[in-house]
Amino acid sequence: MKFANIALDGIPAIALVDTQSQQFWPVSQLTPDFTGDMVQLVQNFDHLRTKLAATGAGKPLAGAKILAPIDQPRRNIFCVGKNYHEHAAEFSKSGFDSSAKEGEHAPEAPVVFTKPATTVIGPGAAIPPHKHVTQQVDYEAELAVVIGKAGRGIRKADAFDHIFGYTIVNDVTARDLQKLHRQWFLGKALDGFCPMGPYVVTRDEVDATRLGVKCWVNGELRQNANTSDLIFDIPTLIETISAGIELKPGDVIATGTPAGVGIGFKPPRFVQSGDVIRIEIEGLGTLENTVA
Repeated sequence: MKFANIALDGIPAIALVDTQSQQFWPVSQLTPDFTGDMVQLVQNFDHLRTKLAATGAGKPLAGAKILAPIDQPRRNIFCVGKNYHEHAAEFSKSGFDSSAKEGEHAPEAPVVFTKPATTVIGPGAAIPPHKHVTQQVDYEAELAVVIGKAGRGIRKADAFDHIFGYTIVNDVTARDLQKLHRQWFLGKALDGFCPMGPYVVTRDEVDATRLGVKCWVNGELRQNANTSDLIFDIPTLIETISAGIELKPGDVIATGTPAGVGIGFKPPRFVQSGDVIRIEIEGLGTLENTVA
């Protein structure tokens, strides 16, 4: 199933989406006892799923205003850095990586950081350039995991049982802040620096271990990889993060970006006002945003 957070008469509503017929059905119409947001849908999905059948004519998806699927995250968004071999190498060579050991091209353990809830914006929303604090804005296409079942100390073998589904994240980054402060939070945490969406796709719909990930900037293909190339796979990430932190339904884990980001070019190719960033992940849809 695919779910979206859609503005209906200006009010956010969770909807079941059929991308083939280009229609959607508000969940509150399919099951009137549900009026919550995406996190509440995730929490109550086992109870609701038998009622979530697309019946009758839906509403046209064309022209609908799609918001970030989880537009009010309960906590920080967990993110993973340097999790594709080629990207780890390009980052190491870029001169922007203050976190690597000398001679290191791939980290010895997952590099985990967070983005606050204020970073989240939806498809089509403008990415603020924050020109008063950064002149080096970069893009990062990423597969994101949405947790469905709470847990602490989750074993790799059980990790997929804790996943509700997947979405797309653009881990927008101020590279100059990332380099200056020798840590990643400030460079990743500026307001509007986490475009997310368009949908949350349930885990049974796709094989997350083998999804194509592509990113275009102004129509030019910059990133083109597959999640099979991850250094640390999804079960490893879930086991690592949950070792001492309880993961909760609706938590998001962005799994890392492949090679082809702006700092990978010589000279670097940062995005500017008016640039259009389009990310496509197999089975999950397309996330497009323009830099304001």
